[in-house]
Amino acid sequence: MNREKRWVLEYNLQWFAKDGPGGEKTEPATAKRLRDAREDGKVAKSKELTSAFDLIVLFLVLKVFISMIGGGFLDVFSYVYNLMPEFLSVNAGGISAQAINSFFMTIFWMMLKMVSPFFVFGFSITLIISILQVGWKVSAKPMKPKFDKFNPVNGFKRILSKDSIFELFKSIVKIFVITYVAYSSVKDEVDNIFILYDISLEQALLLCGNIILDTGLRISLVYLVVGLADFIYQKFRFSEDMKMTKQEVKDEYKNTEGNPEIKGRQRQRMRDASRRRMMQDVPQADVVITNPTHLAVAIKYDPETSRAPVVLAKGEDYLAQKIREAAKEHNIKIVENKPLARMLYANVDIGAEIPPELYQAVAEILAMVYNTKN
Repeated sequence: MNREKRWVLEYNLQWFAKDGPGGEKTEPATAKRLRDAREDGKVAKSKELTSAFDLIVLFLVLKVFISMIGGGFLDVFSYVYNLMPEFLSVNAGGISAQAINSFFMTIFWMMLKMVSPFFVFGFSITLIISILQVGWKVSAKPMKPKFDKFNPVNGFKRILSKDSIFELFKSIVKIFVITYVAYSSVKDEVDNIFILYDISLEQALLLCGNIILDTGLRISLVYLVVGLADFIYQKFRFSEDMKMTKQEVKDEYKNTEGNPEIKGRQRQRMRDASRRRMMQDVPQADVVITNPTHLAVAIKYDPETSRAPVVLAKGEDYLAQKIREAAKEHNIKIVENKPLARMLYANVDIGAEIPPELYQAVAEILAMVYNTKN
């Protein structure tokens, strides 16, 4: 007799969940989650788009201020050249520290004047593009040290993550595209490059400057396309990363709005308290208008405190029965008027005066009640 062996494998269904115990992230991010991510410095921002605009501004500024920059270099050269005889004619004691300090400070301010347009326009365009991408929000949390980043295991995981692989692929594509554009641009100017030895220095500098500017602008425009594509991808990836599981949405709602069951019980207690207060006011009513069994509305009119009759209590079904019982217990007149009961129940809140269009109907009932009571 063959004995069949059966192996039992215990497993947890959560192993097959895509994103952990909470299940798959299928719910869009809530406003609170996006707000918290913004506080932590997590935003959908493309560095490639910012770099593309920086490159465009760099070459545009270079094209506009080329004459000023060229003049600045000539001024620096003239300044240094004119000082050479003075430095060479000094006595054996050498050059004084004050003269050296004055020389380097003058060179520094002359160079700073030349590069200042690049700093001003570069900083401005970087700030503007960043604000256009993510808005204005200053957060110091991203600068706080995180000790998990010093963990070599986590660092190795980040190196081999899909984001790192994608960034590597993106960098390779950028290098290939930029190299191809630069090669194509320079290739068109090969004939001009070969005549550099036959033209003057100024013409050669002008020719090289034009080639560099045209090539740079072409690379910048291609890089701008790459930046726009990367910005769209960053938006999509950020939206996917911010998605939440159904359990996370429930937990967040509990933390912010409170447990729905607890809030439901609180609302029920508030309704019960409101009903008790309402039933305590029924003995003060002048009349109870009914439907006759489905609805009941208690009315009171006091000319000294209100301009019109006031609804003290109202209810339907079980609550209407309780109002009728309280009215009978305190000898309050009960009048059956189906249309008026429906109008009062649907249109007048507890503690509110009846509307003018119901004055006539309610007045007739109150007059009857007052005549009955003399």
